[in-house]
Amino acid sequence: MAEAILKNEFFEVDGGTEEMKAAAQRTWKKYCGSGDFFLKYPKKTIYELLVGSAEGWFDEPAVDFEGRIISFRSFIKNVDDTARAFKAAGVSRGDAVTVSMPNIPQALYCFYALSKIGAVPSMVHPLSSADEICQLLTISKSVMLAAVDLFFDKNLKAANEYAKKTGRNIKVVVTSVGDELRGIKKLAYEAANRKKVRGKALPGNVLKWTDFIKNGSNTEAETYGFGNGKKEDETAVILYSGGTTGTPKGIMLTDLNINAEAIQTLAVSGETRIPGLRMLSVMPLFHGFGLGIGIHMPLVYGVECVLMPRFSVEGYAKILRTKKPNFIPGVPTLFEALLRTESLKDADLSFLKGVFCGGDTLPPDLKDRVDAFLREHNASVQIREGYGTTECVTASCLTPRNYNRRGSIGTPYPDTYYMIAARGTTDPVEPGKEGEICLRGPSVMKGYVNDEEETANALKRHGDGLVWLHTGDLGVMDEDGFVYFRQRLKRVIISSGYNIYPSQVEAVISAHPAVRLCCVIGVKDSYKMERVKAFVVTEKGFAAGDELAEEIKKYCREKMIKVAVPKEIEFRDDLPRTLVGKVDYRKLEEQERSSDVTN
Repeated sequence: MAEAILKNEFFEVDGGTEEMKAAAQRTWKKYCGSGDFFLKYPKKTIYELLVGSAEGWFDEPAVDFEGRIISFRSFIKNVDDTARAFKAAGVSRGDAVTVSMPNIPQALYCFYALSKIGAVPSMVHPLSSADEICQLLTISKSVMLAAVDLFFDKNLKAANEYAKKTGRNIKVVVTSVGDELRGIKKLAYEAANRKKVRGKALPGNVLKWTDFIKNGSNTEAETYGFGNGKKEDETAVILYSGGTTGTPKGIMLTDLNINAEAIQTLAVSGETRIPGLRMLSVMPLFHGFGLGIGIHMPLVYGVECVLMPRFSVEGYAKILRTKKPNFIPGVPTLFEALLRTESLKDADLSFLKGVFCGGDTLPPDLKDRVDAFLREHNASVQIREGYGTTECVTASCLTPRNYNRRGSIGTPYPDTYYMIAARGTTDPVEPGKEGEICLRGPSVMKGYVNDEEETANALKRHGDGLVWLHTGDLGVMDEDGFVYFRQRLKRVIISSGYNIYPSQVEAVISAHPAVRLCCVIGVKDSYKMERVKAFVVTEKGFAAGDELAEEIKKYCREKMIKVAVPKEIEFRDDLPRTLVGKVDYRKLEEQERSSDVTN
């Protein structure tokens, strides 16, 4: 039973002032329905919350992976086996291990196993380039890398570069999607991918997943928790964000942060009992949305996770038709794609209990179209837009279940408080006035890895004596506590829900020998919301044109994640400048907007 999760010691949550609490409770009661704004958060680790809650549904499905059903009992056994394997491989309390995998069971086993032994999973996008993986290995100071064979060469290159840079020779455990498949699907997968790792002479620092698990069979892996020495502020997970400079920042999240996100999300869902229901877990694990809401929340409340390792519109539609998941989270791009597919033309979606959108702004017209689509297909729910940042795991604000204010991103999560500060200050503005969105609550990070300056820029003490997370986004809050997102203060492009930092893309392009000057901006895209465009001034002796554009794109693909590679490169003789001589990216954005209007 879900109630079993609450039968233990609780964290003390540092809330707001009495005035803030009263206002938040009024909003919650009036617009968000049943339950309480103030919740209890068990003093358990991520692993302990999973295991403690699963006692009520051990033999029920936990994961559906390509049709293979894994019960909670088997899932936890596999987690425990993976914990023993990590211990046997030399991973200790406090060690970071980079997990670079798509949504496959092994990624989940690693996440919970590392929590069990007190190590720290550092979750990385599996499509990251070797250079990017090496950079994130360096930030987390990882002692091991767990990766998937689809990208074996890239991950091995990253591990070797990391060893050269730091002197740390790390072990690499490589798994295959086929390791968790059965029957014909396993044979078909292995036949199609036999050249990835099979038959290769592996370096001494590389372990195949099956050998990795076998090596831990005789090793003990004690559960490390608050009852045997763990401190509340210990880092439990590292996720990544661009920070204010665009340089990757490791976000240190605690057990309370991750567990609170799960408990709060259930509270705002409007559902009182959800064991036995299904979640379509398509959002990736390296993303707070995918990890906190797509995996951890459902699993600790007995919901089956239907894993989708790789998104495709037809694959998504097929799962909706055949698996009938009750909850579907996604980004605007995903929902835009669903509206375009013929596969759902006559589908009955009456099984849906929650449709959640995050990762990017949901345009009002797209919300209208998705809501109409849901009604036409017998669903009784509306799409609910959320807002948050990785610095507070993911969502911290959500539109109420049965109520919506046009253009609003909703009201804050339980025990979470929002305030709008005048730009560049910590001073609150009046309701209806624009300023920087600031928030505080139990899911807010402890800080950035080894970066006190960036941490101080993000976590600031205000005149009320409380520490607030400054999001770098502009917004408005009305008198009833509804929040409205306006625009980003930080220079960032969001494409298909992924954050892309122009300064990082510019750094790569500028290193190409043909490039003298470049500037990167986001331009409107009807499907991805934004796409990456680069403006380039060439060095003397290089001819601008399609051939050079393709060469630069190829160079970028070798250095960065695919989604960040410019879709368009425009060559110019020079770029606009600000009064102090910097490239004026805002001017380029204005020119693009003017061009859109003209066209």
